[in-house]
Amino acid sequence: MTNLDKLLPTLGEWLKGTGPEAEVVVSTRIRLARNLANYPFTNRASLAQKTEIEGKLRETVAKLDRSSKLAYLNVNGLNPLDRQFLVERQLISRELASVVDGPRGVAFDDRESVSLMINEEDQLRLQVMRSGFALDEAWQEIDRIDDQIEQRVSYAFHEQFGYLTACPTNVGTGMRASVMLHLPALALTKQIEKVFRALQKINLVVRGLYGEGSRASGDFFQISNQVTLGKSEATALGEIREVITEIVAYERKARHALMRENRQGVQDRVARAIGTLQSATMMTSDETMELLSSVRLGIHLHLIADLPASTVNELFIHTQPAHLQKLMGALLDGEERNAARARYLRQRLRELGTHPN
Repeated sequence: MTNLDKLLPTLGEWLKGTGPEAEVVVSTRIRLARNLANYPFTNRASLAQKTEIEGKLRETVAKLDRSSKLAYLNVNGLNPLDRQFLVERQLISRELASVVDGPRGVAFDDRESVSLMINEEDQLRLQVMRSGFALDEAWQEIDRIDDQIEQRVSYAFHEQFGYLTACPTNVGTGMRASVMLHLPALALTKQIEKVFRALQKINLVVRGLYGEGSRASGDFFQISNQVTLGKSEATALGEIREVITEIVAYERKARHALMRENRQGVQDRVARAIGTLQSATMMTSDETMELLSSVRLGIHLHLIADLPASTVNELFIHTQPAHLQKLMGALLDGEERNAARARYLRQRLRELGTHPN
């Protein structure tokens, strides 16, 4: 059993603040949806069948040939705070955290770059995450893991339709490639809606920080493919790579325009964000995200001295509700969390000596 508190001081792979195009691209994630042949989908399986599926896949995952062993957690045995903690670290989905019927689990590595969820909407959800814009690297890793698993179990597969999944929108490759972008300049220059309308026309989906059903906060957006049937993985990855490259260029152009046309306004926005974070006595999650977004923009525009982007990521993750309660060592209601969040931010920024240039 992994002690989740040991993860608190660390940053998962997607929060490292490194990798290609890291100033704009926070992280890259690829997920694969898979099910076992000769079993009903999770939502139709009996308790006995779910138990059998979980046992078979847990044993299979334990035998994967990897340099770092995967830790396995029985999600049923976790309290709600620990499940939310794993959601915040993007190691499990909100769906896996909220399932109440039957055994379910997750395996992940010490870098938190690989996560394998069992008995979610599909019986197996494979996930690989990388910091920055790293579609090829993420795909090579997840493809290798998928091949290893398929050598040991039989997937539900149809010659015409491809991999069979609980939701028809995942049938085919079962692949969802998503890239998390930080687009504050496009938001500030009122160009973001135009970008989103263009994405919808080419079947790319825009979601919030935690994927499906979550709303955007702090100008962080996940962009992913929508079509999994009739396109190869290589084709889908090529399409999203091309689009993300263009969006990154647009965001950089918007940042340059802001600095050229309204440098003082941007400096003021960044200074106000730091000032509020250093002095507020109550702070909601959404407000924290908005302010840290401005700070992150200030870092990459060289308006803030001696504060790496990874530290902003640390502040972001530690002020999420479950992380915050673990850091404080107590269960807190909404108002108590807002006070504790503000206190934590004041203390950390004072330790770091943060100030605008």
